[in-house]
Amino acid sequence: MDDTRTLRFFNRGPSPVVRLVFFCVLSLLLLFVDARYQYLESTRQVLAVMIYPFQRLTALPGETMGQIAIYFETQQHLLAENAQLRQQHDVDAAQLTELRAIQAEDTQLRTLQELKQRVDYPMQMAEIAYVERDIFKRKLFVDKGSQANVQAGQVVVDDKGVVGQITRVYPWLSEVTLVTDKDHAVPIQILRNGLRAVVFGSGDISEMALRYMPVSSDIAVGDVLVTSGIDGTYPPNLPVAQVIRIERDPAYPFARVICAPLAGVDRHRALLIVSGLPKLPEHPATAETNAEPDQTKKRLKRRKP
Repeated sequence: MDDTRTLRFFNRGPSPVVRLVFFCVLSLLLLFVDARYQYLESTRQVLAVMIYPFQRLTALPGETMGQIAIYFETQQHLLAENAQLRQQHDVDAAQLTELRAIQAEDTQLRTLQELKQRVDYPMQMAEIAYVERDIFKRKLFVDKGSQANVQAGQVVVDDKGVVGQITRVYPWLSEVTLVTDKDHAVPIQILRNGLRAVVFGSGDISEMALRYMPVSSDIAVGDVLVTSGIDGTYPPNLPVAQVIRIERDPAYPFARVICAPLAGVDRHRALLIVSGLPKLPEHPATAETNAEPDQTKKRLKRRKP
């Protein structure tokens, strides 16, 4: 009996069907009133304000995880893009360096070609094959030899001035001794006043020495030295060096004159070989030496019976 009463107590009220119908009608009524008269607009806004914090709290974990994923994805993308840009930068820098080298070489070749057309004596283009391995020997080898009619003693120049002289010839190569070699000498004159002298190599590619110049000589820092052309080997008026330092000591009869070579003795790859010069009359001393054996033979013939 007690159980039956308890069950009846909890079963009191409308049936579920009645409740369903009631709430459906109420919902439709509220929808109609809201759509028709906008009575629930303020209520909706109040409810939206009240439940907004709960909406943000429920959406916060998902948004946080999304932001973290986007961060790591963006970071990885930026690292990959940065590595690609660095690689492209290295490639572009190498190409730019190569382009600048080609432009410099092209400019030098154009200058050599203009120089070749401007001078009166023949020249031929040559390219440096390799340099002497011994750092104390100021020599290099060019890719022209006896097959190209190159001869020992011919002068090698670039667009700035005298580089050196052919000292040995092979079939397809020629050895060039630079003007900075310690055993090399070039007859010169000072462009400013025509004073003649001889400039010697010092063994250093950046220095040459103008020896045996009296202390009272008219020479100054900045003077340009050009070939005098009186030796029959070097064409006249080719730039050789420029005076960079003068040391005068009254205790010594000669001044110490240091010069810097004007030609690119340690630069460039293309050079010009002066193929020929106007033939000068034979030196008197040499002519007399050659004439002595002939005269001796004539005297011997006269003495024969």
